[in-house]
Parts: sequence; C-alpha cells; structure tokens
Amino acid sequence: MTRVIIVRHGQSTYNTVRRIQGHLDESELTQKGRNDALTVGRAISSMSFDAIYCSPLKRAKQTAEIIHRELNANLDNIPPLQITDKLKEIHLPLWEGMLSSEVKEKFPEDYKLWQENPDKLRMFIRDGETTVEYFPILELYKQATKFWQEILPQHQNQTILLVAHSCINRCLIQAANQIYPGYMQHLHQSNCCINILNFAESNNGNLNQQKVEIESFNQTQHMGEFLPSLRPNHQGIRLLLVRHGETDWNQQNKYQGQTDIPLNENGKLQSQKVADFFKDVSIDKVFSSSLLRAKQTAEIILQHHQNVNLELNDGFKEIIHGLWEGKVEAEIEQEFPGGLQQWYETPEQVKMPNGESLQQVWQRTIEVYESILDTAFTNKLNSILIVAHGVINQILLCHILGLSAEYFWNFRQNNCCLNVIDYPKGKNGSPVVQAINIKVKG
Repeated sequence: MTRVIIVRHGQSTYNTVRRIQGHLDESELTQKGRNDALTVGRAISSMSFDAIYCSPLKRAKQTAEIIHRELNANLDNIPPLQITDKLKEIHLPLWEGMLSSEVKEKFPEDYKLWQENPDKLRMFIRDGETTVEYFPILELYKQATKFWQEILPQHQNQTILLVAHSCINRCLIQAANQIYPGYMQHLHQSNCCINILNFAESNNGNLNQQKVEIESFNQTQHMGEFLPSLRPNHQGIRLLLVRHGETDWNQQNKYQGQTDIPLNENGKLQSQKVADFFKDVSIDKVFSSSLLRAKQTAEIILQHHQNVNLELNDGFKEIIHGLWEGKVEAEIEQEFPGGLQQWYETPEQVKMPNGESLQQVWQRTIEVYESILDTAFTNKLNSILIVAHGVINQILLCHILGLSAEYFWNFRQNNCCLNVIDYPKGKNGSPVVQAINIKVKG
C-alpha cells in the first residue's frame, strides 16, 4: 500500500482578504499560517516519509519548509523537499489578484459557473499571436492525473507527503477516486488541513485500474478546529454523519449486517467522546438506524441534547449480509469460496446468500436521505445528526460525490467516525463535503 498525506498551505496574506491567488506568487504566509504549518509538522511527526513534494509557489513552499524543519527535529533520515510544477495551484489568468467580490461583480455569469459548474468555466488567453480557449478546472484535473501517473509507480508501498493548494488538492483527490472534475466545489480544503489516501499495491499509474481509499479528508483537529468552519454566507443545513460505536462483533471482525448486536464497552466510550464533543454543538434533529448499536450511539450522543427528538428509521439499517452474518472472513471464504474477493473488488455485482445487493440498500438509503433533506429544508433546520452504519455512510458519500456503487470501498468509515456535509446555499445548492472519517479524540 502507498500512503499519501496531502496538506494544504497555511493561511496567506491573500487568503485573509479573499483575493484570488492562482499562479500569482505575491502572497506569503501570515503569522497564523506559519503557526499552523508548525502545528501540522508536529501532528505528523510520528510518521516516517519516503518522499516529500511541494508546489513551487511561495505560500506552499514556506509551509513545506516549516513542516520539513519540524520533521527533521523529531525524526531521522527525512528526505529532501522536491519541488514540482505539477502541484501548482489552478491558473485563473483573468481573475488572479482580484478580490472574490470584484470577480463576482465584474464576471457575474462566469463566477456563477465557477461556483456551480466549474468544469464548464472557460477563459480566453493570449498565446503569442493567437487567442486560446482555456478550461481551468479541466486543465488542473489533467495536471493532477499526470502527477499520479508519474509519482505512484515511483513510490510503491511507501509513504509520501504532498504540500500544495486548495484546488489542486481537490483535483488530486478527485482524480484518484474517479470523481468528475465538475464536483470540485463539492469538496472543501481548509488551510493546513490534512488528507490521507491509501493506494493499493498495484501502483502502475493507471488511475482507472487503481484501488484507492480515502482514510480521512480535511482533518483540522490538530489546529483545535474539530468541525470545519461554515462557509461565508452559509444559508442551509449542516449534516453530521456518524457511524455507530464498536460492538463485540466489530472487535472480532464478524460480519454483522442486521443481526442486532449492542455496543460493547469501548463502543460506549467512543460514543461518549462524541457526546462530549457535541455538548456545545447545535443539533436540531437526530435520525438513526433502528438497529440497537446505532440507536445506543445516538442516545449516548443526545445526553446533552435532552430536547432534541430522536427518530428511528429502518431505511438506514445496515445491509443484510445473510448467511455471512456472525462469521469471520476465514469462515466465509471456506463456505463461500471467492465471495469475499468479489465483494471487495466488484461490490456492485454482489448479492450475498439470503442477503441484499448493494443496489437494494442504495435505493432505500437514498430515498430516506432525500426525504430527510426535504423535511429539514421545509422546517428550516440548521443542523442534523444521522447515526448509521459503514455501508450506509459509504453509500451516502458516493451519492453526494456523484460516484456509482463500484466506488463504494473508496471511503473508510471507522467506528464512531464523523463526516460533515454542508448545504451552504439551501435546497437548490450543491452539497459540500467538509470532512470524512474524522475520529473524535478524548
């Protein structure tokens, strides 16, 4: 497995005033940006890296240098920084140096396109004597794809660190996970956030054949910000999506499905940590799978929200594993040879013996989810908590990011992890994934 840690640069002087940066190299880190870069270095100082790459632009290079110094102070044999243009930020030649408000005023249609369909944004730039049609996001996506094709074969079964920018980071994650370029605004990158991708061993550089997992996305805990901040002019809903706490069957690696196993003591402790974190977080409504392990998790979380209603829903129950339930993988492989391999490689084609297919679970999950969103927008709720299961959460993340069932395994969901999805522009706006698989620390 190749493990890739992706960091966005620290706060820059342009970030503070919401000025478009792109390829411009005039801004540099603020003092907060430098402090946060140091914090990132400390947060990852227990990791061993085989290579470190960064963008040549000043704000990313300064961040990488601070992280590199901190790693050198704590670890031996830290590799040198390698600067590559393939980690450069998006090029927006007509907008760079302008305030976002100025772009919105002078280019209203293009700005709207940038926010809603960034893959369709085009600019006309001079190339010598000719005018060239240029699609910024599509070009950046190609740049990200070329980076993976070049880098992955060089670092099989290694750990590498990338320090770059908001848009290129998102395109790197999209290209690795086959997320269409037009979904770029569905993903968010906070300054000095941490993302972790795991690539399977066959790193031949062909992303169409590459198995990848998002271990976590947009981590900001190391900076004292567990929940990413709301975007400016947020007018919609924040959805907090949690997987249930640990059970004995989780601990024993048994397939649970709809067998109604309760939380074990560790699962209760995990749920309590989430409850303590959510103590001062506003929650308007809670929905949970009706299975005991999810219901118990939700009830523990709600101990500090006595006036919030808990609604149980069968549509969020875990996939029925049928005859696999109660068995560990060795037993399943013995009784149903080849079944597990098919489940992990082509989950969209599997229907477990006496169980459900992924398509069946997908349909009931999305129906319930869309119904909840309609209710939330109608009643003008601000914050919703959903407590469900690994399969359900993975389906929802695929749905939100436009992925089909074949990419189901691209999202890791640990027990009691938190995912954050915002609808900042209301019912008719696009969802924004703010965080994936974040572990609450006690």
